[in-house]
This record gives sequence, structure tokens and C-alpha cells, in this order.
Amino acid sequence: TAGIWTGIIAGFIISLLGGSRVQIGGPTGAFIPIVFGIVSIYGFQNLMVATIIAGVLLFIMGLTRMGGLIRFIPISVVIGFTNGIAVVIFMSQIKDFFGLQIPSMPAEFFERMETLWAYAGTVQTPTVIMSVVSLVALILWNKRASHWIPALGKIPGPLALLLAATALQALFAFPVETIGSRFGGIPRDIPALSLPTLSLSTLNQLIQPAIAIALLGAIESLLSARVADAAIDDRHDPNQELMAQGIANMVAPLFGGFAATGAIARTSTNVRAGGRSPFSGIFHALALLVVVVVAAPAAVYVPLPALSAILMLVSWNMGEWHAFKELGRYTIPYRAILLSTFFVTVIFDLTLAVELGMILACLFYLYRMSELTQVERIPLEDYYGSGALNDATGQQRLAAYRIYGSLFFAAISKLETLLEEQDAPPRVLVLDMTKMVSLDTTGLDLLQTLHRSLDKRGAQLILCGLNAQPASLVQRSGFAETLGPRGVSSSLTDALLRAQLILQTDPVAAKQTA
Repeated sequence: TAGIWTGIIAGFIISLLGGSRVQIGGPTGAFIPIVFGIVSIYGFQNLMVATIIAGVLLFIMGLTRMGGLIRFIPISVVIGFTNGIAVVIFMSQIKDFFGLQIPSMPAEFFERMETLWAYAGTVQTPTVIMSVVSLVALILWNKRASHWIPALGKIPGPLALLLAATALQALFAFPVETIGSRFGGIPRDIPALSLPTLSLSTLNQLIQPAIAIALLGAIESLLSARVADAAIDDRHDPNQELMAQGIANMVAPLFGGFAATGAIARTSTNVRAGGRSPFSGIFHALALLVVVVVAAPAAVYVPLPALSAILMLVSWNMGEWHAFKELGRYTIPYRAILLSTFFVTVIFDLTLAVELGMILACLFYLYRMSELTQVERIPLEDYYGSGALNDATGQQRLAAYRIYGSLFFAAISKLETLLEEQDAPPRVLVLDMTKMVSLDTTGLDLLQTLHRSLDKRGAQLILCGLNAQPASLVQRSGFAETLGPRGVSSSLTDALLRAQLILQTDPVAAKQTA
């Protein structure tokens, strides 16, 4: 009952106020571990309290425009997540597709596979026949109905199959499971508006579960909307979507509902059925309401094999299976991220999969960026001759290096290694940064450490050709003032002229040269 009313109320609000035109909202299987944990420890009333808190957090996330962060998720993570969800949906329908007599299906992947294998001998022939016939009929309807009878082509295949299968089941009473035989029908009572009981003693303990609900809801709904965008060539508003999700999760518990988010399976079904506007989601919620209030007696005849056939075809269509064939064209990091996200989604859960995918993506990105950062010696002998660069003792008087890429925490070893290789630092060290696009605080700290080391030996560091971002950080940090008027130059030529003036006025260098 709670799930049905969550789908009705939250689904209506998400479609009415959301940022995606085709998103279908409601409860999803991803919430099962969190919901089960809260209910088993704190009870259903506190689940509703946690859901309301999560709704407030989601609304704040949308209000502060945090929804745009979802666009930083790489396509490899999205594809792995989508294909993994498709496999999860497909596997969840095996029991009903074959009519396996399994008392309780485990949630854990390996236990589920063991259970399916253990009960493989309980296949029900009438169920398999109805499932196969339903699947074939649905495929033919989607491909041929508009050619046979153009008017019928406008009716979504899943709806046509569901109506036909329900009518035939009511007439002939096939020996298959139905909603009535499995669940005893659909409750018709409309829940009254009521506030959940709030216990201050447990409120503090509900913050962490509420954050988990909010984060999972945000990730799943925005990824679902992003997948739907690719299917309908659209662009959703992630912040509006998060605010709608927040309102839905604040309102649904007032009517006995619980956590809701964008459901990727139902959204994909909506897209495949031709939905292109928020009205499809609104009609989805209203149709559920009509079924509950008016058509509940007829709903008991809905055959589960027909439903499983619909969901199996949806799962097949929503997967981007061509991505697996094309893996050989891409780099090892891309393959590692996609496959890791896929397998973790299937074996564990989508939240962990997205987290792992993002961590791997960040690590590989840092590695690629650090590889792009290079420090090269500028051959000043071409300008001055080799003798002019050394003093009487043979110590290098002037050296210059050019930095390419980004000097950040993952790439500072390039500059450290180069400096450590020198037996003694030069009198003047010039760093040409015209090819350096960014500098972070770790890179700045390394430059400050380098300056202090040179200063102790009476040597000078000159930075030249700073671009906008590095120049801004050097100025704001006070490092430019520390370097002094001779420490920052506009170009390499100007920096070398300053270096010559420094060497000419350096009494130690002048004495050794003489």
C-alpha cells in the first residue's frame, strides 16, 4: 500500500514540477537496503520522518544549484550504470517469467543466483508459454502494429498487452500467478492526511539515513533523467528536478508513503512507449489512482508472466549493449571505469557503483593530467654560449625551465625531481610559465619552498609569462610580493634581461668571474 501511494503522490508531483519531461517517479529497488534498515531498527514512522528530512535536503540541493554536478559524471559511468540496471531488472523477472516456485528471493546477487539454480526444476509450463507468447506479441506489436492497423500503432505496446492479457486471464483463468494470487489484490482505501510521529530521541540518529536517502535519490533520479535525455534528444533541468524530488519526498509521507526518486525502469518504459511530455508521468500517477479506486477488482486478474515479459523487453531495450562491442576502441581507463561500474551495479548496488566509477574516473583523470605536465630545460647556451652560464668555479649562474600543463598536487613531482637532480642550484633560476594553464595551492607551496631554498643560498627565483589563473593565485597569496620586484616578469626575454642585471650586481658572482 505504501509503495502504491508513493507512486501515485510522489509520481504526480515529480512529473508536474520536475525538470525532466519524461521522468517517472516513485519507489525503486535501490532504496530496499536503506528502507529495510530504517524500518527494522526505528520502525515505519521514523522511515517517514527520515524521508521528509531527505526531501528537505533534496530541495536545498536543487535550490543551491547542486544538480549541475551530475554533469561531471563521465559517460563511461553512465553507460556502465545503465547496462547494470538493465541486467538487474532482467534478473528480477526470471522468477515470474518461468514461474519458479521460489518462496522468497534473496536480495544479494550470489544468493539470488544460487536460489535460481536450486529452483530451476520448478519451471511451470503454462507460465513459460504465456511469458513467451506475451514477449513475442509485444515485439511484433512494437514493430508491426502501425503497418497492420495504423490506428492501433498509437496504443503503446505494453498497455495493449496488459489489457489483452488481463482480459484473457479473467475469461479463461490460466494456471498462472496473478496480482490477486500473489498479493491478494490492491487495497482500495485512500490514506488520510497525517503527520508522522516525531521522536526527538531518534531524530539525531535519522540524519545519516536521511542523507543516504537524499544522495541515492539525487543520483538515481538525475542519472535516469540523463539517460532519458539521450533517448529523446532533450536536456533536463537538474536543479528543478532535485527540488521536485524534494517536494515529493516531503509530501508522500504525509499520506503514508516513503522514499521516492526517478525510476529508470519506468522512465525507460515511458520513453519506449512514446512518452515525450510531463503529461505521460501525470497520467501514469492518475492511472494508478484509477486502478486503486475504480479498477482494483479487475487488477487481480493481471498475469505476472505478461508483466515480466514487458519488463524483460524494457531492460533489453534500455541497455547500450553496443558499448561492450566497442570497448576495444577505447583506452584502458575507459574500459576499467565502464566495466567496474557495470559489475558493481549488478553484484552490489548502484550507489556503490557510481561512487566507485567516480573515484576511478578521478584517479585516471589525475594521472592523465599529471602525464601532460612536463618540465623542460631551456637551452640558454644558444643565446649566451656555454661559458657565460658558469662562474669561475664551474657553478651554473643562470638556468631556465619551461613548464607545460598544470602544476597541481598530482604533478609537482615533475618539478621536484628535476630540481633534486641538480648538484647545486644556479644563481638565478627562471621558470617560464607561458605554457602552464593552471596552478593549485600545492603547486604554489612547492614554488614557495623553492624560493626559500634559493634565497638561503643567495639565489633568485624569477617567474615569467604567468597566465590569468596562476597570476591571480600568485598575487592573492602574497607570493609575488615575497619574490620582490625582480621576481615576476611578463616574458622570458624580460626575465633573462633581469637575470643578467642580477648577476652583474651580484658581488659574489662578479668576484668569482674575475
